Amino acid sequence: MRVRESTGGTRERIKAVALELFTEQGYEKTSLREIAERLNVTKAALYYHFKSKDEIVSSFVEDRLDQMDDLVAWAEAQPDTLATRRAVLARYADTMFTGQLPSVMRFFEQNQTVLKSLAAGQRMRERMFRLANVLCGGDTSPKAQLRAVLALFAVHSSWFALRAPEVSDAERRRLSLEVADELLAGIGSRADGEPA
Repeated sequence: MRVRESTGGTRERIKAVALELFTEQGYEKTSLREIAERLNVTKAALYYHFKSKDEIVSSFVEDRLDQMDDLVAWAEAQPDTLATRRAVLARYADTMFTGQLPSVMRFFEQNQTVLKSLAAGQRMRERMFRLANVLCGGDTSPKAQLRAVLALFAVHSSWFALRAPEVSDAERRRLSLEVADELLAGIGSRADGEPA
């Protein structure tokens, strides 16, 4: 059991240091050797956990996919109401603005071509559409689908859409949920406010 805990701890340390270096120097300019040196381990020890930089980035995406799967499972078990849709977006925002994820999101924003080139990036896109479908509820109209995707994107894109350095993560979260809520309010109803 101790070995597994130690291995998991080492993987997390590698990911944290790699993310730090990727953010400082850029993905392309960071080598596995530099990551190993910063960790004060051999390259062989690093290879035991990750064979390439792409594997490290994929592990960030896999962590995010696990969070999204948990959120989709929870959301699908809830009643189809505006309150549920708001709760789904709030939980989605919580996963975006807590722990190490803000740093991961900044990395993805700075290195979008890296994410697009990985198979894990495609799986992330699929999860976003699954979550958007949950937000649509029973409204299958194209307008509802667009609103749902844009509501998620309002939260997701706040990492690169809000460029002012003085905007705190808390303010970024608040603003993105405010915009997302405006989009959610139109799902399941006609423009005149009457139920569809």
